[in-house]
Amino acid sequence: MPPTLDLVVPCFNEEACLGRLVDRLGALSEKLLREGRIAGHARVVLVDDGSSDATWEMIETAAQTARFQDGIEIKGIKLSRNHGHQRALLAGLMSAEAEAIVSLDADLQDDLCAVSRMIDAYRGGAEIVFGVRASRASDTSFKRITARAYYRILNGIGVDVVADHADFRLMSRKALAALRAHPEVNLFLRGLVRSLGFSSATVTYDRAKRVAGTTKYPLAAMVSLAIEGITSFSTRPLRYVTWIGFMIALFSLGYILWAVLARLLGITVSGWASIVGSIYLLGGVQLFALGVFGEYLGRIYLETKRRPQFLIDHEVRSDEDKET
Repeated sequence: MPPTLDLVVPCFNEEACLGRLVDRLGALSEKLLREGRIAGHARVVLVDDGSSDATWEMIETAAQTARFQDGIEIKGIKLSRNHGHQRALLAGLMSAEAEAIVSLDADLQDDLCAVSRMIDAYRGGAEIVFGVRASRASDTSFKRITARAYYRILNGIGVDVVADHADFRLMSRKALAALRAHPEVNLFLRGLVRSLGFSSATVTYDRAKRVAGTTKYPLAAMVSLAIEGITSFSTRPLRYVTWIGFMIALFSLGYILWAVLARLLGITVSGWASIVGSIYLLGGVQLFALGVFGEYLGRIYLETKRRPQFLIDHEVRSDEDKET
């Protein structure tokens, strides 16, 4: 039997493209229903992550309009503030009710045609289907180089992620229930979903250009997400710091022995370069080590607080007559 389908979309200041997003998701729902791939119209879960523009008002309007149309049902979730993309996505996933749940971005860069193949893979037995970019030709040279380096670093420290996969994926109810059992505050869903270990498949697609608006992932946000991915799934950086300290200690011991020998032979030359260089080297390594320890300690601190990952302010559904 074909599954029911939910489409989860986190939104942050997306008023420029939200109208086209709803229209295209409605057309996608009609197409999938007509082809017999889903049972009933899809439901779209739009999560407003503390937008400062008219995003929430547009979501409310879309939900009201969908009550009188047959294309899709819409559920709108307004978070109490900006919690970040990963937590907004998690809020949408946790409210999903269908048998198959597809998450995608609001900018329509994810190829909606790939959803059909995701559902086919799901019906073929895959509990998780990853949308993987076929190429990065549309990216800048800087982004291509840094992305490749990042995935190599993650694989090098033992973090299991799917290269060139963001958050465009299909999850089954079983996979979503397993994800619900991970109440982590430090969220890196790309690694967390992969770590669930259920049968999976990949679907390649060509990523399009953003239809409107500006990217919500500037360099600072991407660096923060990269650090989150590394520290959430591997302790190897701590081990590397230990080995660096050990190697410097060996080097320092050798340097001390050389200094003693030079003193005994009377070939010492007074100067400040070696002293200053040693101080700067050791000071830099120590500060770097403290920074790495601090990243992990800070994440432990946040986890022990057990604060909620997100707070919901309002909800509205197109299949109900009132807001909640």
